[in-house]
Amino acid sequence: MEFIVSTSDLLSQLNIVKSVINSKNTLPILDNFLFKLEGSTLKIAASDLETTLNTQMELKNAKGKGTIAIEAKRLTDLLKEFTDQPLTFKINLENYQIDILSASGKFTIVGQNGDEFPKLPQLEEEFTSISIQSEYFQKGITSTLFATGDDEMRPVMNGILVEISDKHFRLVATDSHKLARYTRLDITSDKSASFILPKKTANILKNILAKDGNSITIEFDNKNAFFNLTDYRLVCRLIEGKYPAYSAVIPTQNPNKLLVDRIDFFNKLKVVSLFANPASNLAKLEMGGASLLISAQDIDFSTSGQEQLNCRYEGDEMVIGFKSKFLLDILQNINSVEVSIELSDPSRAGIIIPIDKEDTNEDILMLLMPMMV
Repeated sequence: MEFIVSTSDLLSQLNIVKSVINSKNTLPILDNFLFKLEGSTLKIAASDLETTLNTQMELKNAKGKGTIAIEAKRLTDLLKEFTDQPLTFKINLENYQIDILSASGKFTIVGQNGDEFPKLPQLEEEFTSISIQSEYFQKGITSTLFATGDDEMRPVMNGILVEISDKHFRLVATDSHKLARYTRLDITSDKSASFILPKKTANILKNILAKDGNSITIEFDNKNAFFNLTDYRLVCRLIEGKYPAYSAVIPTQNPNKLLVDRIDFFNKLKVVSLFANPASNLAKLEMGGASLLISAQDIDFSTSGQEQLNCRYEGDEMVIGFKSKFLLDILQNINSVEVSIELSDPSRAGIIIPIDKEDTNEDILMLLMPMMV
């Protein structure tokens, strides 16, 4: 088994596939890339048992066929040291010796039996399949990923709910303090279905989708999901369990509306939050007329800070408290010049939505639970 490949082309693919590999694995084989040569196609895979990422490269010079596992860290570290040049890989499948020949050197490493690499799961006979533009799915993940939880006792909160119905395609994430919802009204299906996407898989997909301008096909059953892109195929085990009824926590009657410049609000809130109590991170918002006052204090150290900014506010004068870190996260993940904060009263959740909508089929909603002032 022998092939020639460019160092830069191979390294760029390996760096993406390597994102699946954990720093510590229970099985030694998971520290490796799986290389499979079929004709002029080199298939590369990596796995952590929960998630497997596959890609492939077309080669001009290749002989033989076979499968071998190659230590991921050693191979990527080696490739980083080369300038862009063709490398020849000569692989002995009997003793798993790998000779890598550069323009001026020869390097030998030992691989492992590729047959020991985990096999991909199979979808059940009944599964759901949907196609969506990579751009939309990537934006949906970006808009919701920050709101996922990190609670081992409630694993369903640690992922993103992906659902399709005859009305919309939607991604939702919440950690019970904040919630993010991304909806596409132009993507529907006659059959309603949903799954919970693990956080790690969502992060990997976000990075891959940013480089893919085509569509992605998602196939899933009760246990696994297959994400088929132009150059990659990602397979993951889904989070099992029932996602919380998120719609129940979204207030529908919000007569008090605050319209404010997002960047100005973000920058001034960020400064004021430096003076908040580190334990509570509480920032207080006082709204009335055309003025918004942001304040925070740490009584233990007798420090305080406040900023005032212009706004448009319709409703009763109100004082409400939010965890400043969560509010900053939300503002940072909205791409709009202005945002609207809709409120019913200081004890109920606030809804934050972008005002500038270039796409009428897109709907983004953020929600943040209040704190006692």
